Amino acid sequence: MKRSSSSVASSSSFVRWGDLPPNFSYGEFEYEQRIYKYLTVTGKDTNNKAATINVMAENLNVGIMIDGSENQSDNSKVERYCYDNDTTKCLKYGGLYQWAEMMGFNDSCNTKSCAHLIQENHQGICPGGWRLLTYNDFYIVVHADGNDAGVKGVRSTGFGGLNYTGYSLIAAGYNWAYEFSDLNDYTYWFYPEESKNYAQEGAVAGSQGKSSTGNSRSDQYKTYGFSVRCVKVD
Repeated sequence: MKRSSSSVASSSSFVRWGDLPPNFSYGEFEYEQRIYKYLTVTGKDTNNKAATINVMAENLNVGIMIDGSENQSDNSKVERYCYDNDTTKCLKYGGLYQWAEMMGFNDSCNTKSCAHLIQENHQGICPGGWRLLTYNDFYIVVHADGNDAGVKGVRSTGFGGLNYTGYSLIAAGYNWAYEFSDLNDYTYWFYPEESKNYAQEGAVAGSQGKSSTGNSRSDQYKTYGFSVRCVKVD
Protein backbone atom coordinates (compact mmCIF):
# COMPACT_ATOMS: atom_id res chain seq x y z
CA MET A 1 0.00 0.00 0.00
CA LYS A 2 1.33 3.44 -0.89
CA ARG A 3 1.85 5.83 1.97
CA SER A 4 -0.16 9.00 1.73
CA SER A 5 1.82 12.18 1.35
CA SER A 6 0.26 15.54 0.74
CA SER A 7 1.12 19.15 0.11
CA VAL A 8 -2.54 20.13 -0.12
CA ALA A 9 -3.48 23.30 1.72
CA SER A 10 -6.04 23.10 4.50
CA SER A 11 -9.50 24.26 3.53
CA SER A 12 -12.84 24.50 5.32
CA SER A 13 -14.69 25.76 2.26
CA PHE A 14 -16.78 23.19 0.42
CA VAL A 15 -18.18 25.40 -2.32
CA ARG A 16 -15.12 25.08 -4.50
CA TRP A 17 -17.17 25.31 -7.69
CA GLY A 18 -20.08 27.41 -6.44
CA ASP A 19 -22.77 24.74 -6.58
CA LEU A 20 -23.78 23.53 -3.12
CA PRO A 21 -27.47 22.59 -3.07
CA PRO A 22 -29.05 24.24 -0.02
CA ASN A 23 -31.58 21.46 0.61
CA PHE A 24 -29.07 18.72 1.53
CA SER A 25 -27.43 17.88 4.83
CA TYR A 26 -23.70 17.22 4.44
CA GLY A 27 -21.35 15.54 6.88
CA GLU A 28 -17.66 16.39 7.09
CA PHE A 29 -14.39 14.57 7.58
CA GLU A 30 -10.75 15.65 7.46
CA TYR A 31 -8.11 13.83 5.44
CA GLU A 32 -4.57 15.04 4.81
CA GLN A 33 -5.29 18.56 6.08
CA ARG A 34 -8.36 19.03 3.93
CA ILE A 35 -12.03 19.08 4.92
CA TYR A 36 -14.35 17.03 2.70
CA LYS A 37 -18.13 16.98 2.52
CA TYR A 38 -20.15 13.80 2.11
CA LEU A 39 -23.83 12.98 2.03
CA THR A 40 -26.15 10.05 2.62
CA VAL A 41 -27.89 8.77 -0.50
CA THR A 42 -30.73 6.24 -0.47
CA GLY A 43 -31.87 4.69 -3.72
CA LYS A 44 -31.98 1.46 -5.71
CA ASP A 45 -28.93 -0.68 -6.47
CA THR A 46 -28.18 -2.74 -9.58
CA ASN A 47 -30.45 -5.50 -8.24
CA ASN A 48 -33.29 -2.98 -7.85
CA LYS A 49 -33.09 -3.29 -4.07
CA ALA A 50 -33.19 -0.37 -1.66
CA ALA A 51 -29.69 0.68 -0.62
CA THR A 52 -28.06 3.52 1.31
CA ILE A 53 -24.49 4.81 1.03
CA ASN A 54 -22.46 7.65 2.49
CA VAL A 55 -20.51 9.10 -0.43
CA MET A 56 -18.15 12.02 -0.96
CA ALA A 57 -19.78 15.05 -2.57
CA GLU A 58 -16.50 16.23 -4.09
CA ASN A 59 -13.41 14.72 -5.67
CA LEU A 60 -10.44 13.46 -3.67
CA ASN A 61 -7.36 15.67 -3.64
CA VAL A 62 -4.41 13.98 -1.96
CA GLY A 63 -0.77 13.41 -2.84
CA ILE A 64 2.23 15.19 -4.34
CA MET A 65 1.69 16.79 -7.74
CA ILE A 66 3.83 15.49 -10.59
CA ASP A 67 3.98 16.65 -14.20
CA GLY A 68 1.19 15.35 -16.40
CA SER A 69 3.70 13.93 -18.88
CA GLU A 70 5.04 11.45 -16.29
CA ASN A 71 3.72 8.17 -14.88
CA GLN A 72 2.74 8.02 -11.23
CA SER A 73 5.56 5.59 -10.52
CA ASP A 74 7.01 6.52 -7.12
CA ASN A 75 5.59 3.67 -5.08
CA SER A 76 6.65 5.19 -1.76
CA LYS A 77 4.04 7.97 -1.87
CA VAL A 78 0.77 9.04 -3.42
CA GLU A 79 1.15 11.13 -6.57
CA ARG A 80 -1.48 13.16 -8.38
CA TYR A 81 -1.92 15.18 -11.53
CA CYS A 82 -3.38 18.66 -11.36
CA TYR A 83 -5.02 19.87 -14.54
CA ASP A 84 -2.53 21.92 -16.60
CA ASN A 85 0.04 21.19 -13.85
CA ASP A 86 -1.67 23.90 -11.78
CA THR A 87 -2.18 23.09 -8.08
CA THR A 88 -5.07 25.57 -7.87
CA LYS A 89 -6.95 23.32 -10.29
CA CYS A 90 -6.56 20.46 -7.80
CA LEU A 91 -8.01 22.63 -5.05
CA LYS A 92 -11.10 23.28 -7.14
CA TYR A 93 -11.56 20.05 -9.10
CA GLY A 94 -9.57 17.43 -7.15
CA GLY A 95 -6.57 15.40 -8.26
CA LEU A 96 -6.33 13.06 -11.24
CA TYR A 97 -4.99 9.54 -10.70
CA GLN A 98 -3.87 6.58 -12.77
CA TRP A 99 -5.64 3.32 -11.94
CA ALA A 100 -2.79 1.65 -10.01
CA GLU A 101 -2.24 4.85 -8.03
CA MET A 102 -5.91 5.03 -7.09
CA MET A 103 -5.84 1.39 -6.05
CA GLY A 104 -2.73 1.83 -3.90
CA PHE A 105 -0.85 -0.71 -6.04
CA ASN A 106 2.65 -0.81 -7.48
CA ASP A 107 2.67 1.11 -10.77
CA SER A 108 3.42 -2.16 -12.62
CA CYS A 109 -0.29 -2.96 -12.18
CA ASN A 110 -0.98 -0.40 -14.91
CA THR A 111 0.51 -2.82 -17.45
CA LYS A 112 -0.31 -6.22 -15.93
CA SER A 113 -3.32 -7.80 -14.30
CA CYS A 114 -3.51 -7.36 -10.53
CA ALA A 115 -7.03 -8.71 -10.13
CA HIS A 116 -5.87 -11.02 -7.33
CA LEU A 117 -5.05 -7.95 -5.23
CA ILE A 118 -8.45 -6.29 -5.50
CA GLN A 119 -10.35 -6.56 -2.24
CA GLU A 120 -13.97 -6.17 -1.30
CA ASN A 121 -14.39 -2.63 0.04
CA HIS A 122 -11.07 -1.72 -1.56
CA GLN A 123 -9.58 1.27 0.24
CA GLY A 124 -6.94 2.37 -2.25
CA ILE A 125 -5.95 5.99 -1.60
CA CYS A 126 -9.14 6.71 0.34
CA PRO A 127 -8.82 7.47 4.07
CA GLY A 128 -9.23 4.77 6.71
CA GLY A 129 -12.87 3.72 7.06
CA TRP A 130 -13.58 4.65 3.43
CA ARG A 131 -13.39 2.70 0.17
CA LEU A 132 -13.29 3.44 -3.54
CA LEU A 133 -16.52 4.18 -5.38
CA THR A 134 -17.91 1.19 -7.30
CA TYR A 135 -20.27 1.01 -10.27
CA ASN A 136 -23.02 -0.15 -7.90
CA ASP A 137 -22.45 2.93 -5.72
CA PHE A 138 -22.77 5.32 -8.65
CA TYR A 139 -25.86 3.42 -9.81
CA ILE A 140 -27.43 4.04 -6.39
CA VAL A 141 -26.69 7.77 -6.72
CA VAL A 142 -28.21 7.91 -10.22
CA HIS A 143 -31.27 6.02 -8.92
CA ALA A 144 -31.52 8.01 -5.70
CA ASP A 145 -34.95 8.56 -4.17
CA GLY A 146 -36.48 11.70 -5.63
CA ASN A 147 -34.14 11.89 -8.61
CA ASP A 148 -36.32 11.70 -11.70
CA ALA A 149 -33.67 13.17 -14.00
CA GLY A 150 -31.21 10.25 -14.20
CA VAL A 151 -27.57 11.29 -14.65
CA LYS A 152 -28.64 14.90 -15.14
CA GLY A 153 -29.73 14.82 -11.51
CA VAL A 154 -26.19 13.79 -10.51
CA ARG A 155 -24.26 16.53 -12.33
CA SER A 156 -23.81 20.00 -10.84
CA THR A 157 -25.80 22.84 -12.38
CA GLY A 158 -22.56 24.25 -13.79
CA PHE A 159 -22.05 20.92 -15.56
CA GLY A 160 -25.32 20.79 -17.48
CA GLY A 161 -27.12 19.09 -14.60
CA LEU A 162 -29.86 19.63 -12.05
CA ASN A 163 -28.07 18.13 -9.01
CA TYR A 164 -31.23 16.64 -7.53
CA THR A 165 -29.08 14.11 -5.67
CA GLY A 166 -26.62 16.56 -4.09
CA TYR A 167 -23.73 14.51 -5.51
CA SER A 168 -22.47 17.64 -7.30
CA LEU A 169 -20.49 15.89 -10.05
CA ILE A 170 -18.18 18.38 -11.75
CA ALA A 171 -16.38 18.48 -15.08
CA ALA A 172 -12.85 17.96 -13.78
CA GLY A 173 -11.39 17.01 -17.17
CA TYR A 174 -8.76 14.26 -17.28
CA ASN A 175 -5.22 13.32 -18.28
CA TRP A 176 -5.60 11.42 -21.55
CA ALA A 177 -2.41 9.81 -22.85
CA TYR A 178 -0.34 12.31 -20.84
CA GLU A 179 -2.25 15.36 -22.08
CA PHE A 180 -4.93 17.28 -20.21
CA SER A 181 -8.31 17.62 -21.87
CA ASP A 182 -11.94 18.75 -21.48
CA LEU A 183 -11.90 20.75 -18.24
CA ASN A 184 -15.43 22.07 -17.56
CA ASP A 185 -16.82 19.82 -20.30
CA TYR A 186 -16.21 16.19 -19.28
CA THR A 187 -15.11 13.93 -16.46
CA TYR A 188 -13.99 10.30 -15.99
CA TRP A 189 -13.42 8.17 -12.90
CA PHE A 190 -12.08 4.65 -12.52
CA TYR A 191 -13.86 1.85 -10.69
CA PRO A 192 -11.83 -0.68 -8.64
CA GLU A 193 -12.07 -3.35 -11.33
CA GLU A 194 -10.04 -4.35 -14.34
CA SER A 195 -11.32 -4.68 -17.87
CA LYS A 196 -12.58 -8.19 -18.59
CA ASN A 197 -11.18 -8.09 -22.12
CA TYR A 198 -7.98 -6.09 -21.55
CA ALA A 199 -7.05 -6.83 -17.93
CA GLN A 200 -3.35 -6.07 -18.36
CA GLU A 201 -3.68 -2.50 -19.57
CA GLY A 202 -7.36 -1.67 -19.05
CA ALA A 203 -9.74 -0.85 -16.21
CA VAL A 204 -13.43 -0.02 -16.00
CA ALA A 205 -14.40 3.64 -15.83
CA GLY A 206 -17.47 5.82 -15.64
CA SER A 207 -17.85 9.14 -17.41
CA GLN A 208 -20.15 12.07 -17.92
CA GLY A 209 -20.30 15.02 -20.30
CA LYS A 210 -22.46 18.12 -20.17
CA SER A 211 -25.09 16.53 -22.40
CA SER A 212 -24.78 12.87 -21.31
CA THR A 213 -28.07 11.04 -20.88
CA GLY A 214 -26.89 7.58 -19.77
CA ASN A 215 -24.76 5.98 -17.07
CA SER A 216 -21.62 5.27 -19.11
CA ARG A 217 -19.36 2.33 -18.30
CA SER A 218 -16.33 1.66 -20.52
CA ASP A 219 -12.84 0.17 -20.63
CA GLN A 220 -10.03 2.74 -20.46
CA TYR A 221 -6.25 2.59 -20.27
CA LYS A 222 -5.04 2.35 -16.67
CA THR A 223 -2.42 5.03 -17.36
CA TYR A 224 -5.04 7.73 -17.94
CA GLY A 225 -5.54 10.20 -15.08
CA PHE A 226 -9.10 10.32 -13.72
CA SER A 227 -10.96 11.69 -10.69
CA VAL A 228 -11.59 9.70 -7.48
CA ARG A 229 -14.41 9.60 -4.97
CA CYS A 230 -14.79 7.49 -1.84
CA VAL A 231 -17.63 5.80 0.02
CA LYS A 232 -17.83 5.22 3.76
CA VAL A 233 -17.48 1.58 4.79
CA ASP A 234 -20.65 0.34 6.50
